[in-house]
Amino acid sequence: MKVKPLADRVIVKLEKSETKSSGGIIIPDTAQEKTQTGVVTAVGPGTEKEKITVSVGQKVLYDKYAGNQIKLDGEDHLILKIADIVAVIE
Repeated sequence: MKVKPLADRVIVKLEKSETKSSGGIIIPDTAQEKTQTGVVTAVGPGTEKEKITVSVGQKVLYDKYAGNQIKLDGEDHLILKIADIVAVIE
């Protein structure tokens, strides 16, 4: 399925949570913390007030409770406003 974000929206593919701790203990799904990083997969055209400052393929850090979660091709994605993106990870 193809989804094209509108205005100042960006689609981010979520990174998978760690399933093991650094000590080797398996963490159940219910105890895993939601990740706050992902890879940009699509960007909208922006608006006069909000310019798009990220591009497809960049890894980003976003606000913890931001966006709307959707499933695309069986994988979790978020639709975020550009203002919800906090940083680009290099």
